[in-house]
Amino acid sequence: MNPHPSSSLNPRSIKTRFAFRFLRALKKINSKRPTSCSSSSREISKRYRRVMFAAESSMALAVGPGKAWSRAMLIMLRSRIHARRHASIRRLRENDSHAVRRKKLMTKRKRHNMLDSSQENELRRLVPGGHAMDLCCLFDETAHYIKCLTTQME
Repeated sequence: MNPHPSSSLNPRSIKTRFAFRFLRALKKINSKRPTSCSSSSREISKRYRRVMFAAESSMALAVGPGKAWSRAMLIMLRSRIHARRHASIRRLRENDSHAVRRKKLMTKRKRHNMLDSSQENELRRLVPGGHAMDLCCLFDETAHYIKCLTTQME
């Protein structure tokens, strides 16, 4: 007897797709587990980051490219991987003129963002990809992002 009759596995639901992807990622993380039972704070924080990465990427992949926040989150996660792999190269290019121009552009964007209302800025900061959206689209994406975060917590 099923205690939750309405909780049948609908393979098309976001919750089911997220759960399958997340469990697959956790299985992969556990298969790469080191043989020693190191419980150092560094090892614990590394495992924590891996699980968080798995949760975030599973959620964004379950939603798919239809929502701007999921595309932004996937780009952010991929760039995080890329940044770790190429950290030494990035340090060498820090004095490059391209990096200097990029920093100037970022300061201009920051100055422009200071002109917006503080609550709108806060919302744009919290929703992945929110800086590139108009206000109506931002509200729609925020509602969907909250729904997916709620699903992730369940």
